[in-house]
Amino acid sequence: MRAIFRQELEQLGDNLIEMSQLVATAVQKAAKALADSDLALAEQVIDEDEQINELERTVDEMCVSLLARQQPVATDLRVVVTGLMMSTTLERMGDLARHVAYVARGRYPRTAASGDVQKLLNKMGKAATEMAKLVVSLMESRDLSEAARIETDDDHLDQLHREVFTRVLNKDNELDRQELIDIILLARFLERFGDHCVSLARRTSFLVTGDLSNSVSLPLEEDATDPHAG
Repeated sequence: MRAIFRQELEQLGDNLIEMSQLVATAVQKAAKALADSDLALAEQVIDEDEQINELERTVDEMCVSLLARQQPVATDLRVVVTGLMMSTTLERMGDLARHVAYVARGRYPRTAASGDVQKLLNKMGKAATEMAKLVVSLMESRDLSEAARIETDDDHLDQLHREVFTRVLNKDNELDRQELIDIILLARFLERFGDHCVSLARRTSFLVTGDLSNSVSLPLEEDATDPHAG
């Protein structure tokens, strides 16, 4: 029985890594679709989000089953409970990538913005993609130096977010109402994606060390409702 339990815990870890890989691919594609006004790529992100959702359901069912059948304690309990929280976070990250893709699709054949604002959004997309790749590496290696890098990279993403708002609030900008809405939403989606990466980094730190002092997750308020979903 104990051997089966260990196998199930390993499978749980593998499923979470797979989710993180799918999320990293999703945000990379969404960022490229946004930058290049690539309709086909945006559609891929939207369609493939169901794979992430299905894996979340699988992970959640596995965690509930493990809690009910095995009644884990100590480190094992930490693994299962953290797995439940991680799957929710990863699913939300997939949704945020899909939201970006919806905006890219809705503005096709144009880009959502132009000039300096579009360049800033592209930088945010690249930053979010790099953070997602770090999350994958962290979940595979559990190297906490990568968790620290994620937190540092999030500071950069937050700075880009502030720069976008500075541009938007400039009274001399020539953005129309739809552009303003799209830019504000896109910046928020990408900034929030980074916050979730930090949350995963802190949860991994807790998983490895059992220390709560640096692993309290960020507030997970409900993410912005996607106004572009049909």
